[in-house]
Amino acid sequence: MRTGLFVASFALAFAATPLVAAAQTFTAAQSGTPFTISVRPQYPAPYGTATISLLSDSLNLANASMIVSLGGKEIYRGAVQPVSVPLGKAGSVANVKVTVTSSGMPYAQSVFIQPQDVVLVVEPISSTHPLYQGKPLIPLEGGVRVVAMANFRDAGGRAIDPAALSYAWTVDNTQIASASGIGRQAIMVASPLQYRERMVSVAVTSQDGGLVGGASFPLSSEAPSVRIYESDPLLGVRFDHAISGQYTITGAEATLFAVPFSLPTTLGAPVVQWFLNGSPAQTGSSVTLRPSGSGQGSATLSLTASSDSLTPATASLSLSFGAAPSFSIFGL
Repeated sequence: MRTGLFVASFALAFAATPLVAAAQTFTAAQSGTPFTISVRPQYPAPYGTATISLLSDSLNLANASMIVSLGGKEIYRGAVQPVSVPLGKAGSVANVKVTVTSSGMPYAQSVFIQPQDVVLVVEPISSTHPLYQGKPLIPLEGGVRVVAMANFRDAGGRAIDPAALSYAWTVDNTQIASASGIGRQAIMVASPLQYRERMVSVAVTSQDGGLVGGASFPLSSEAPSVRIYESDPLLGVRFDHAISGQYTITGAEATLFAVPFSLPTTLGAPVVQWFLNGSPAQTGSSVTLRPSGSGQGSATLSLTASSDSLTPATASLSLSFGAAPSFSIFGL
């Protein structure tokens, strides 16, 4: 009898899941002295550090000394140089006083640093399977939702409603006015080109302008891929192990399940097309293979996962079937 392989199937849908990011600050400086204080980063994080540096057009800072005090306690004395200042919880005010002595004349200035907590959460609109424990990848030619999670507190520790804060979004140094405003905590961003980065930033302020924070996050897209898993009639899809290279059908039939990764899902779930020995077999997430006849045989199984006309993902397997099962002395 002739040995062959044919396909029977059912389709399953898969879902996409969400991803991450960081930091913030508010600074105010006193004027009227021949030097200025700069604070970096622009938005220091709570329990982090801020670095203060001095600038002057009238003083020879290279031949001057300085004293830095935090809350009335001296934390640095010596030559003029950048100094790290430890910060407290969100909303706490770090009162930093800097005294510079040049040619025997002292000059003093204070700066108040009030860190605020802002975190960017990146949610790629891309495919993965429901039980995937990793982060979805940013798809090529797709989109990303970026959400700002702001935990603002005043000097007394009172929380500020995030919906009452103003959000100013910037993408690649371009301000996005249409996505900015009070309560505008999220923005949709087009994926960057492959091997490129896209910087997304947000500046968050209270409505009176007294509290300021912000964060930024670089986006980079990934080429799509597709993985094949075995579907067990009792255990379900075996997502713990992807099949690649070669697969042997040992029973009367075998069901395989395909999961595309990093394909855009803006227009719905990607379409999976299976091919047996180069000929279209069926469409759907899963395929059931049933050897027919007697004897041993082999075949090639391939698939293409695509989302509209965007870059597809492909995978293939070398199939073998009809081989007599082997048993060890232990029956395994």
